[in-house]
Amino acid sequence: MDGRIKYEFSANLWKHDAPGGWHFVSLPLTLSKEIRVNLKWQEEGWGRMKAAARIGGTNWETAIWYDTKRNTYILPIKAEIRRKCNLKENQTVQITLII
Repeated sequence: MDGRIKYEFSANLWKHDAPGGWHFVSLPLTLSKEIRVNLKWQEEGWGRMKAAARIGGTNWETAIWYDTKRNTYILPIKAEIRRKCNLKENQTVQITLII
């Protein structure tokens, strides 16, 4: 075991309202609180924390960010991943997150 922690959850895919807005999923509040309490020391600037993610059979290296307005971490889902996994806005997605 390499000391990394695996989390599994479902969340809705949403699009940020900025022009050309990114797509994200918000981590469940209880999960986000657990991560913040135990792993906040791993955060870099702007609440960024390195992570790996998996949706279906697609894995990628990424990061989560702590969103103070939503009071939870958010995970960006880039276009390449949305295409590979055939994801649409407002769809519920099953995610494995490894920190």
